[in-house]
Amino acid sequence: MRIDQLLAAGPTRSFEFFPPKSDEESLTLAATLHELETLAPSFVSVTYRGGRESRQRTFDLVTEIERDGHLVSMAHLICVGHGRHEMREILTNYLEAGIVNVMALGGDIPDDPSLVSSEFSHAIDLVELAREVGDFSIGVAAHPLGHPRSPDLASDRRHLAAKLRLADFAVTQFFFDLEDWTRLVADLADLGVTKPVLPGIMPVTTLKGVAGMARMGAAVPAPLVARLEAADAAGGAARVRAEGVLAARELCEQLLDAGAPGLHFFTLNRSTATREIHEALYGPGGVRWP
Repeated sequence: MRIDQLLAAGPTRSFEFFPPKSDEESLTLAATLHELETLAPSFVSVTYRGGRESRQRTFDLVTEIERDGHLVSMAHLICVGHGRHEMREILTNYLEAGIVNVMALGGDIPDDPSLVSSEFSHAIDLVELAREVGDFSIGVAAHPLGHPRSPDLASDRRHLAAKLRLADFAVTQFFFDLEDWTRLVADLADLGVTKPVLPGIMPVTTLKGVAGMARMGAAVPAPLVARLEAADAAGGAARVRAEGVLAARELCEQLLDAGAPGLHFFTLNRSTATREIHEALYGPGGVRWP
């Protein structure tokens, strides 16, 4: 099943995982997949950090999911460190394995970029190559607050619009205010692009996570930080986690009310917070999902 077709049929719900690096991580992910499979997601996506070993782990996990036949899968691909011939081969291998959904990403530039050769400048180059290779359903990344390497928000929006004109849909970096998503969608519409933009959801479940999310380019707003600090003062780590999950659930409700084409959950390979939000939205007593 193609993700662009799923999106055309109605709102989607999807989960994102990263390929395991060890036997212990494999066991954790296997349990998470089993638990989240019961929620009948529209699709799942598998990230790719770069490098031959990570690439193979992504390929193995995506093809295993697809082979099981219970879930629709999407493979992440990155530009950094790849030549066109190599990437064409990777894309062909996915097609031959029956994988038609891919996420075309730029990838993180290493501290010393001179040590990593690449024949791609930006993710749009990868989208163009995927279009040449086969009939893929292609997703791209969107940053509601602008990509960290963009000089300004206006140029970031123009580059995103150009990329999304060639792709089928976008998935955002996680964010915490409804206005971040609505403004992004409105800016793209002003540029003539109205393709689906799936909001990425990641709850803040620890105060330590606040700093980590800022390093990833999505600063936690001051009102939410204050809310988490108040929860910590009232009940410690457990209250912080509960408050973070509640805040994420509230954001999801606002997004669905605003007409979001679906919700994309960054699971970090664990199911608990995602399942709690999902049950509140769609489970017993939930009315959000048909």
